[in-house]
Amino acid sequence: MEPTPRRRPLRIVVPSRNDPLLRTMTAAIGGPLGRHTAPGIVTPGFFTVERVLILLTTAAALLALAVKNPCRSGGWSTPDHFYRACYSDWPVLFDTRGLADGVFPFLTPGASFEYPVLLGLLAGAVALLVPGGGAAPERALAYFDINAALAALAWIATVAATLRMTNRRPWDAAMVALAPAMILSVYINWDIWAVLLATLGMLAFARNRPVLAGVLLGLGTALKLYPVLILGAVLVLALRTMRLRPAFQAFTGAAAAWLAVNVPFMVADFTGWKFFLTFTEDRPAGFSSAWYAWNLVAERTGRAEAGPELINFWAYFLFAAACAGIAVLALAAPRRPRLAQLAFLIVAAFVLTNKVYSPQFVLWLIPLAALARPRWTDFLVWQFFEVMHWWAVWMYLGTLTSGGDPRNNIDAAYYVWAVAGHMAATAWLMARVVSDILTPAGDPVRRLDVDDPQGGPFDHAPDRFRLGRRQRRTVSAAPAKQTAAQKAGNS
Repeated sequence: MEPTPRRRPLRIVVPSRNDPLLRTMTAAIGGPLGRHTAPGIVTPGFFTVERVLILLTTAAALLALAVKNPCRSGGWSTPDHFYRACYSDWPVLFDTRGLADGVFPFLTPGASFEYPVLLGLLAGAVALLVPGGGAAPERALAYFDINAALAALAWIATVAATLRMTNRRPWDAAMVALAPAMILSVYINWDIWAVLLATLGMLAFARNRPVLAGVLLGLGTALKLYPVLILGAVLVLALRTMRLRPAFQAFTGAAAAWLAVNVPFMVADFTGWKFFLTFTEDRPAGFSSAWYAWNLVAERTGRAEAGPELINFWAYFLFAAACAGIAVLALAAPRRPRLAQLAFLIVAAFVLTNKVYSPQFVLWLIPLAALARPRWTDFLVWQFFEVMHWWAVWMYLGTLTSGGDPRNNIDAAYYVWAVAGHMAATAWLMARVVSDILTPAGDPVRRLDVDDPQGGPFDHAPDRFRLGRRQRRTVSAAPAKQTAAQKAGNS
């Protein structure tokens, strides 16, 4: 009799046994997987975890396309694309930024594009794939469809990269595959590409390749700003472990990649290159930001609204204060936090304090949340409020742009409540992550000998610098049993 084929000597975590919500939900279909099974050890055949997640992501991508189908069949026009909740930047920018007429951002002289360089190059490259010429509706539809197909591939790659960072918990990547807010927002803009590069950068770091990690994060920053924030988590962990070389390599790789993309365009047309920066600095509070909600309340109560300069100052100040608090938390926590936990806190703080919050920005947080706090109850509570905000913003924009049928409109007060709900839910999830940092025993990731699956060179690294730690005199005659118990408690 042949022995049972084996994949790897590591039993993976079964969600139906490990997660309280899924354990309850599986009661109707036979209950959790039996305790005599050996997932991760016995070969599963064709349906490996990765292949199942790819199939789930593909199904979710098709569902996301169905959400946009009212606009695919009826066209993208104001206010209908708001009332139908199928708005996308792709066909709008294709028409209004001259992409349909052959304008290539950052290459066509005099063209202005309010996004970073790499995103502009991506937008222009996809426009070249659209057959025909001119701003015909069928070309705008083709531009959307090509972008959607490429975004679906990027989504699948993001799920696969997340899976490879989960150690014994590969099913946590299902959060990225099936997140309701991902389904509703993935085809709004090109943010999924920045998410992919950020996730690949974290994967490279987890595999002890800090230079490659920096390069990928630098490319992601050339597409959207947020991937550079992950380097803040790397810096804090480098200080806690005093392993500074990996952080230096990652920062160097990121700077080199970002400069390689941006410098040629800075030299060729500095005015066109800096348009993104000046546009961001001069614009008023963006929809769904805390600042926009503040101004709506101020308008109704007769108070002075906050202008761009005031918002810029307080947004930078509050984000810097939040980062300082996260750094103190990381350096004073009883056990070194995981990289994903710190990255989630930093990016979430940026989302809450930034002057702009578009519905697709939630994509930035989804893979980080799956790695930082892989509990389905917490995740779905947060997603519920993000979905409510997603719907409210379109109804509010429909009201602003048309003043149409009152039955389709929502009052500004309800929109403010939706923004407040999204912010409160994000802050609540941050609090859950902070609780895991302060009480490592409650962290669902750290079981057995698992320390930091995304930490790379920091994984299982001893503390070299910790705020508030008192020096203790080691006792050479300490019993071996006590030492072993301490090690077990720390792990």
